[in-house]
Amino acid sequence: MKIGVLVEIFADTCMESKFAEVRQMGMESIQLVTWDRSKLTDAVAKEVNSAAQKHGIFISAFWCGWEGPKVWDFYDGQITLGLIPEAYRFQRLQMLMEGSDFARKIHVRDLVTHVGFLPENPHDPKYPEVISVLKVLAKRCKENGQNFLFETGQETPFVLLRAIHDIGMDNVGINLDPANLIMYGKANPIDALDVFGKYVWGVHGKDGCYPTDGYHLGEEMPLGRGKVNYPAFIAKLKEIGYSGDITIEREISGVEQKRDIIQAKLLLETLI
Repeated sequence: MKIGVLVEIFADTCMESKFAEVRQMGMESIQLVTWDRSKLTDAVAKEVNSAAQKHGIFISAFWCGWEGPKVWDFYDGQITLGLIPEAYRFQRLQMLMEGSDFARKIHVRDLVTHVGFLPENPHDPKYPEVISVLKVLAKRCKENGQNFLFETGQETPFVLLRAIHDIGMDNVGINLDPANLIMYGKANPIDALDVFGKYVWGVHGKDGCYPTDGYHLGEEMPLGRGKVNYPAFIAKLKEIGYSGDITIEREISGVEQKRDIIQAKLLLETLI
């Protein structure tokens, strides 16, 4: 297992300097992220490829966001996130397909996103509608030689497993964020591996706490200080044969973010 870090493309991001910083931190890989549709261009792809080659960084996945409102909680999140809200579904599908095309230009195999709060009731009209849209997206990924990966968090493990089966394509899997499963109150990530372990093709290194009310997500924490039992989690990943990257994510900014990422890397290295 290689250790990497999430790198986001912002409006003013210089890819060369970001990749140089990643290499200075001793990282071997990244997941590249953007929520900005205007960055899915040939020019940005060329800049990414040049920086990756110069600094010897492997891009394990492209994490593609989507446009429109997004509220990360248990109330407005239900009606704003991912492909669930019908008002934004087509627009977001278009961006995700453009994201797949961009990922092909930067030679990336896995496309990742949050799909949203998939209904647990398969008879909910939104469930088959979203599955149909995901089939379209998975097909585009297939044409581009890619996998489509669900980012965990908003779905319980059994709902996620059912969705993969209902999409029915062999290029659909999971980017497992163990902290998200806890922060959304959906599952213990170690037990979740017993449910969908064979579909885990990417992993985030993140930590967090369970929700303490019915409105807000649990708090994200520095890796090793939340409720993810990382010694048991890494051992379970080894047990199921996972050998891919672990990509550190810390959802703050500045000096503290970099410090926490370096500490997370040291902890993961001791466990791996």
